[in-house]
Amino acid sequence: MARFTIPRDVYYGPSAMDELKVLKGHKKAFIVTGTNFQKDNGSLEKLEGILHEAGLETTVFDKIESNPRFSTCRRGSEAMLEFEPDVIVALGGGSPVDAAKCMWILYENPELTFDDVKPPYSLPKLREKAIFVAIGTTSGTGTEVTSFSVITEDETLIKYPIADFEITPDIAIVDTDIPMSMPKALIADSGMDSMTHSIEAYVATLHTDLTDCLALKSAQMVYDNLVDSYNGSETARRAVHVGQDLAGMAFSNALLGIVHSLAHKVGVTYDVTHGRCNAIMLPYVIEYNSAVCMDRFADIAKELGLPGATDKQLTNNLVQAIKDLNTAVDIPLSYKDAGVDEELFKSTVDKLAEAACGDPCTLFNPRKTEFEDMKKVLTYCYYGQDINF
Repeated sequence: MARFTIPRDVYYGPSAMDELKVLKGHKKAFIVTGTNFQKDNGSLEKLEGILHEAGLETTVFDKIESNPRFSTCRRGSEAMLEFEPDVIVALGGGSPVDAAKCMWILYENPELTFDDVKPPYSLPKLREKAIFVAIGTTSGTGTEVTSFSVITEDETLIKYPIADFEITPDIAIVDTDIPMSMPKALIADSGMDSMTHSIEAYVATLHTDLTDCLALKSAQMVYDNLVDSYNGSETARRAVHVGQDLAGMAFSNALLGIVHSLAHKVGVTYDVTHGRCNAIMLPYVIEYNSAVCMDRFADIAKELGLPGATDKQLTNNLVQAIKDLNTAVDIPLSYKDAGVDEELFKSTVDKLAEAACGDPCTLFNPRKTEFEDMKKVLTYCYYGQDINF
């Protein structure tokens, strides 16, 4: 038997945030957000206004770092314990929403340590103190609908995905007005993060009929619209914002693969954003995984309207299409081209490959991947060389 879990309510479209009037009857909302982006585009002010109109008292915990650390989540949970909210509202991209999910865990279970929450699907029951609302402001992570929270361990600076259906938000807001003010680099990186979610979910070992349809549709929506979104089309930007949400629903239930295993480990070390890490590695990992699931990649190529008479031709064209998409949105095709120092790569490749092997996403990659394989994949991604093994 397979399980499929998404938020109970997903409000999407223009001005979807206005639907938070459904929270009337709750008393206190603890808002978690990131940098000044949410202040500058007016989304934080609008959110507080809606909540106040619904009769809720609010407080804001802001300035979540781009790779939220467990210590930050602990501080946030302590502020929650003092404020005693019955609603937690996360406003932002992946970092603020992921941090808020971890804070929620610790608010309801203050005794837990990071080692307690890292094992997949091992969390205690939540919602004894608060429900969780997530408002995505970037078009890529899908975290507003997922059962994942990616948190950085303070001592090692290695990211770990906390995975449990308990942290699936109760309400997700996919407001297509919000991403209109995203800078171009964020449009590119987050869009390719979404494309990676779609493709990895479609080939992951836990994929199902329910996740397959979402993964294919989201891949098509992002592929058809990302370049136009990057170049300023509001219609395309709205389409990508909805498409990335579908990708989140897909991968939250089908899981992911080694693109994310590696991205979770190399992003901080290489100082490359998560979405850009995924974008660089995706074509090479498709080549690597095609040894065991070429027919699945051919399905994706067909959905994107790519040519090819055989699965091999379709898969090759998919790889090239991803590279062309990266180029069109100014993402380099290798870590070396992204400016990662070669000596840094050589001195860290073994450590990063080993850490990626232990990442939970590796368990659901379609091709079994051990240390030497992971090291080879990362090496090919660094130099931008096609994989034929």
